[in-house]
Amino acid sequence: MFKDSADFRRVTSGLLLIVAPLLQAIAVILDPGTWGDEREAVSFAENPALAQVQSVMYHWAYLLMAIAVFGLLHVMRRRAVVFGHIAGSLTILGYISLSGLLMTDPVEWWLGQRNTPEQAQRILDEMLNLPGVVFGFQMPWLFFAIFGLPVLLIGVWRAGFAHWWVPLVVGVSYLASLVVPYGPVTVPMWAAAAVALGRLGVKMIRMSREEWISYYPTAAPGRTTPDSYANTTA
Repeated sequence: MFKDSADFRRVTSGLLLIVAPLLQAIAVILDPGTWGDEREAVSFAENPALAQVQSVMYHWAYLLMAIAVFGLLHVMRRRAVVFGHIAGSLTILGYISLSGLLMTDPVEWWLGQRNTPEQAQRILDEMLNLPGVVFGFQMPWLFFAIFGLPVLLIGVWRAGFAHWWVPLVVGVSYLASLVVPYGPVTVPMWAAAAVALGRLGVKMIRMSREEWISYYPTAAPGRTTPDSYANTTA
């Protein structure tokens, strides 16, 4: 598999679409803030080990999801190509930004260990409200992931690779997380998104090598694809 570019990309993309949302779903279950005090300075201090584990899991879930987007773009090579390039690029930027913000979790835990919850929150707010943090890490980048992935999945559906319910489930789960307070209700949201995205991952893994290669744009005469180039230079 590692010597074949088509199989490597196909299997890797499929696995990431399974693993990344699964890590996110597990992270919300392990997060002390899901079940305890909504003030993370308090809930993280009560169980610092789980606080660190969930933070790392969210971090890798977002990084891996950014890479998995490239697999979704591959199945959009025939239809909605420009749409996919725009939505996909913004989604990747959004997930990378989300990953960077996870560094605030250990900072909040450290502050909570040494200050009252109110003081810890005030200090954290002052840090996060710095213009460089707001416009460099938060706005509008965070929303590119929350809105970008459901929009991108609409393109995947229009390209014929996903059922209509996949973008619907992911869209409802992600958008509802903006209006519903983070807590136990978030668990079924992330779980539903993991099932929908995992379904796409399984479909990719079950594809044959020929099916994956068929998405390369070979209709134009003289068009060179990665595999045709490899065959001519082997």
